[in-house]
Amino acid sequence: SKMNKKPRPRQFAAIALMGNPRDPRALEAMRILGTHLLQVGCSVKVSRAVRARSLPARAKRVAEDRLAVGVDLVVAIGGDGSMLYAARRIAGRQVPLLGINRGRLGFLADVGPEHMLAHIDHLLAGRYVSEQRMLLVASVVRNAKVVSSAMALNDVVVKRHDTGRMVEYQTFVDGGYVNTHLGDGFIIATPTGSTAYALSCGGPIVEPGVDALVLTPICPHTLSDRPLVIPGNRVAEVRLHSTPSPKSRQVDRAEVTCDGELLGRLGPGGSVRVSAARERIELVHPVGY
Repeated sequence: SKMNKKPRPRQFAAIALMGNPRDPRALEAMRILGTHLLQVGCSVKVSRAVRARSLPARAKRVAEDRLAVGVDLVVAIGGDGSMLYAARRIAGRQVPLLGINRGRLGFLADVGPEHMLAHIDHLLAGRYVSEQRMLLVASVVRNAKVVSSAMALNDVVVKRHDTGRMVEYQTFVDGGYVNTHLGDGFIIATPTGSTAYALSCGGPIVEPGVDALVLTPICPHTLSDRPLVIPGNRVAEVRLHSTPSPKSRQVDRAEVTCDGELLGRLGPGGSVRVSAARERIELVHPVGY
């Protein structure tokens, strides 16, 4: 009967490989992995930014923004930075992501090069663990208008622009005032990002399956200014103070980054709004990772 039939393993027939084209270790792993995948009957796509001689001749080279189109799996080779880069570019495409680590062992890219081919074979045979990770969407707002938006898997960071000066800013959750801060900036992180920059700033480690946002001040001037954990369906906002500091007469300026990539700059009264995106990223891991 249908009740007794085992589910058929997911088919990973078309696979895209992503990695830094200037990293020799990543290129070597792409060559080895691409050759293996072609030998077992998969099709392989890589970016045109990767030199053709670095890869098997039968690998299809496409524009970077087309890598995740029409594939069953994206493999990011390099480290957690490569995973973050890949995650933002496949968001909304419902393509799973696997990380192969070529540097220090990462939180996201958790397959080492020595086990790369064995784990790929297990995955192709249907032996893997899959999980959904929250993404953030951040919007820079000036004069009540959204001027730029982007997604982040780890965190959205508001950080002072001027070296040696603190910034004054206010935080809000669902439009309600939370606190006024003085310090180097503020981090809004996912559970995935709770073990990144937010952890360095004294934030908690949050298990990836928890539906929550982590709000962490960076080097706060006040000892009572502590990290907060809020439900994942809330909207967090960081707003720069609108008037110059009475002591320095200088205006506060800050930069907003999403997973380390610049989203925009804030001046007095400018703000960034952050919430969980509708899209999620599916990560696949070896069994027992």
